[in-house]
Amino acid sequence: MTMLILASSSGIRARLLREAGVRFGVRPPDVDESAIKETLRRDGVAAKTFADALAEAKALNVSEASPQALVLGCDQVLISEGRVFDKARDTAEARETLAFLRGRDHQLVTACVLAQGGKPVWRYCESATLRMRAFSDEFLDAYLKNEGKLVLGSVGCYQLEGRGAQLFESISGDFFCVLGLPLLPLLAALRHHGLIEA
Repeated sequence: MTMLILASSSGIRARLLREAGVRFGVRPPDVDESAIKETLRRDGVAAKTFADALAEAKALNVSEASPQALVLGCDQVLISEGRVFDKARDTAEARETLAFLRGRDHQLVTACVLAQGGKPVWRYCESATLRMRAFSDEFLDAYLKNEGKLVLGSVGCYQLEGRGAQLFESISGDFFCVLGLPLLPLLAALRHHGLIEA
């Protein structure tokens, strides 16, 4: 039977798959994301293409080493007012990101690619729009103190399934997409490929 490999070190993606009853292994990819992002930025690609290219690079990297497996690569891009954001490198950068996003809309673009034998066999991309409320500096400082290093684990410096929910005024789009894994379309693809029961 074909095995599913998650080409990611994301704890939330692994948790979502596990809680949905999907059996899988984990193998983080060996991909220079910075170099890929630099090329994509230079070429001025759209956010959807940006996320898809990164997800594909991760899936193909692991698929080449495990050609019999079905490999899932994922990526998420945050864009607001024309700016594409990366994960914050430290708390100071996280504060800058959140200060910019407060009171504004931003889009999370989430892409997934399934690869087998070193080739993509399925891809999906979805976006959600989130509106951060205009929280105070005091709230922001308390949030950063309480969350600690967790803010460095996601591109928006928040986990919507936790304390990060307090940052928001409204959300339009699929909750799973916001978490970084469009679960329902992925489950349909896994059924199609015979990895879970139809």
